[in-house]
Amino acid sequence: MQNNLRITEIFFSLQGESRSSGLPTVFIRLTGCPLRCQYCDTAYAFNGGELWSIDAIIADVARLGGRHVCVTGGEPLAQPNCMQLLSRLCDEGYEVSLETSGALDVSPVDQRVSRVVDLKTPDSGEVGRNLYSNIGCLTRHDQIKFVLCSRNDYDWAVSKLIEYRLDERVGDVLFSPSYGQLAPDELADWIIQDRLPVRFQLQLHKILWNDARGR
Repeated sequence: MQNNLRITEIFFSLQGESRSSGLPTVFIRLTGCPLRCQYCDTAYAFNGGELWSIDAIIADVARLGGRHVCVTGGEPLAQPNCMQLLSRLCDEGYEVSLETSGALDVSPVDQRVSRVVDLKTPDSGEVGRNLYSNIGCLTRHDQIKFVLCSRNDYDWAVSKLIEYRLDERVGDVLFSPSYGQLAPDELADWIIQDRLPVRFQLQLHKILWNDARGR
């Protein structure tokens, strides 16, 4: 088990979120997550999966092609060997990002990886799981994401933006409307009215393929 990870799927698609949105990307989806966000679109990754060696994962990424690799979940950091995988991918020369809930410590993650940390809002149902000590170790190479379900979520996110001066700490602060819960034009209008130093984004993969697995 020392060099193994439980994998739900590995596939090639377009990045749907983050500063790399729209770029062809290899996704490595790890199995398991300690959170249960009410809007989760990858509940199929909570259980099951298959054990892969890190060497086999690296070989499959090479087979699929592409320069960008995103390690996601579930919650990838719930598996300790994820750290080794991230470093191996960087050693192989890939541009690597990690999508994490922000509930687990991101400080041991290889500094070459762009950490996309999702701060959970009140309407996610998991706001109490945020590990705010993570913010102190983030750099301009990293990103913070808020998935917003309501005006209440927006106001909460703005308060965290100001409290932690997030736009000065990370490369991008991302505000995204939860698909089917908050109208994109409403969120866009709020950001413009408040002149926020954030990046508005849509969940591109949901617009293109809804919740199709492996897309």
